[in-house]
Amino acid sequence: MLPYAPTSVAVARQRLSADLEAWGVFAAAVEDAVLVVSELLSNALRHAHPLPSGQIMATWDWADEHLEVTVSDGGAATEPRAGRPTLSSLGGRGLGIVEFLAVRWGVRHDGDVTTVWAVLHAPVAVLNSQVRTAEIGALRECG
Repeated sequence: MLPYAPTSVAVARQRLSADLEAWGVFAAAVEDAVLVVSELLSNALRHAHPLPSGQIMATWDWADEHLEVTVSDGGAATEPRAGRPTLSSLGGRGLGIVEFLAVRWGVRHDGDVTTVWAVLHAPVAVLNSQVRTAEIGALRECG
């Protein structure tokens, strides 16, 4: 769990980057994943309510060279969707970026909780003997 605050975006970016680098994920895939978690959290903070706890949740799960990133919040008045902004638009590109970088993405609802998720291709750059097998495929919660 993270505070429902803009500072949580940087915290999640740093933690995700550290996990993926420790797991030996290819650097370009790390950059894409960090951008995706940043966009998902920024969208949740801008458009949605916090969870009942007053916080927001970000998780990631890496297995079989794919990474699933999720951000859960207290929902919003509108359904998250990729926008089609004009060149002069000041915003509306976040989920379009996610859509471009992800293999697939979507939204799921569980009561008052809305979770936006994205799956990215995240191959290993080199075999990293320091990665413990138990860590691979383990769901990580940021917070």
